[in-house]
Amino acid sequence: MRVSRYFLATLKEAPAEAELVSHRLMLRACLIRRLGSGLYTWMPLGLRVLRKVEAVIREEMNAAGALEVFMPAVQPAELWQETGRWDVFGPLMLRMKDRHERDFCFGPTHEEVITDIARREIRSYRQLPVNFYQIQTKFRDEIRPRFGVMRAREFSMKDAYSFDAGKTGLAASYRRMYDAYARIFTRLGLRFRAVAADTGAIGGSASHEFQVIADSGEDAIAFCPTSDYAANVELAEAMAPPAPRAGPARALEKVFTPGRTRCEDVAALLGVPLASTVKAIAVVHDDALWLLLLRGDHALNEVKASKLPGLEPFRFATETEIVRRLACKPGYIGPVGIDPAIRIAADHSVAAMADFVCGANEEGYHLAGVNFGRDLPEPHFVADIRNVVAGDPSPDGKGVLEIARGIEVGHVFALGTKYSEAMGARFLDEQGQPQLLEMGCYGIGVTRVVAAAIEQNNDARGIVWPAPMAPFQVALVPVGYHKSAEVRAAADELHRKLEEAGVETLFDDRDERPGVMFADMELIGLPHRVVVSERGLKEGRVEYQGRRDASAEKLPRAEALARILARLG
Repeated sequence: MRVSRYFLATLKEAPAEAELVSHRLMLRACLIRRLGSGLYTWMPLGLRVLRKVEAVIREEMNAAGALEVFMPAVQPAELWQETGRWDVFGPLMLRMKDRHERDFCFGPTHEEVITDIARREIRSYRQLPVNFYQIQTKFRDEIRPRFGVMRAREFSMKDAYSFDAGKTGLAASYRRMYDAYARIFTRLGLRFRAVAADTGAIGGSASHEFQVIADSGEDAIAFCPTSDYAANVELAEAMAPPAPRAGPARALEKVFTPGRTRCEDVAALLGVPLASTVKAIAVVHDDALWLLLLRGDHALNEVKASKLPGLEPFRFATETEIVRRLACKPGYIGPVGIDPAIRIAADHSVAAMADFVCGANEEGYHLAGVNFGRDLPEPHFVADIRNVVAGDPSPDGKGVLEIARGIEVGHVFALGTKYSEAMGARFLDEQGQPQLLEMGCYGIGVTRVVAAAIEQNNDARGIVWPAPMAPFQVALVPVGYHKSAEVRAAADELHRKLEEAGVETLFDDRDERPGVMFADMELIGLPHRVVVSERGLKEGRVEYQGRRDASAEKLPRAEALARILARLG
């Protein structure tokens, strides 16, 4: 493809609103252009990348036995009302009415639509298992779209839905999709981890996220480098301390801590380790106040806390509620001497502590030497309610955890009968008895994959595409193409031979300075660059440089094509 016949409008600087590296580089390299908040046009170069991602996804989904369909983006409200999600999705869902005042939405996902198909079409166990997938545009009305296509309102997604006759079949379908996803992201050249995750609003019994490892990732991932264990931090289990709680070694003491409302400041004032302090977090469920106790150096995990019996859903207490129930301002509250009606849930690490420091429920004071059983009753609940931290024991017992940042690009769920029960999707088993369909759903954010790949593969000069995703494989740059007949002839010949060999080549035949052409080719990140120049031709050579190479290599002109093809593999 000649650049003179293509559309390549690169930018020296990205717009000010572009925060992430991927957003800046996608705009500068003319992969996308902004239409409105969270809305982007995919330009020719970007669309080539997108189609390559889709092609790999289709090949692996087809190989795994999934069947491609294409469902409507606009969906009737009645389906969502059957499952109760019409109200659950809230303002994330773009709603509309037709000319007859009937309610519709622009689908953020397609569980209801595919379940409606299943209940209409699947009658017998003989039709199972079956897995339908599509690559479709979705819309979610993000309150604050940001980071370009990473968190856009309109995006492209591959979503698949499996239907099985029983839980054993569902487990097999889930595993096939899990393995297919691993192959997809491996083929795309991405560094990723599959991590156990919470099922969230989708629901179900099992869930794994596929996370591309990148410092800019929004998600924190806990993984063990010496085993296969990996989980989203919101789900990763924090193991209970193995040693039993020690007995009291000091007397209870009330200490003056003026202006110290943070555990870090209290620990510094008293000269004690932060890990010997306890923070009390006041939360409310159905107007009942709870105190959640965490070690001073730990953070509350809201997903885990919400699973405490009787606490889902909860919200954080207001200052007014804290003062009314504990007669103390936040920053000094604690579990000692409080109203017995207030429920106390302690993290495993707190339940194992002795002689700890906590708030005294009096402004300007904390208590030191606090012990369960002596100074306050044992907690009503002891559970894992904290985020894991680096250095925690791995739950599989095979090492310690490390924490990395990740970008979620895929998610698989074992839904079970959540949707089939709500929508009456049944089949007749071998005995002729009606049974609920067991369902799984499996998503890949196709447009997000492109941005995640750039976050993981870039340098100061621009994008560094993994070869399977690159819009073109070779950048052919002739220096002096419009001034030298020899350069023109040599470049045209090499271009022709590369295309005949099936190599996707971007031929920069513009009348531009070499610096401009080199900068553009490095910005758009093609894996290989070949330079044809008068000086090189006089030496009988052309210049080759891989995008990740530190320097260029001179190749004999007669061997150039063979050597380039060898590097392309």
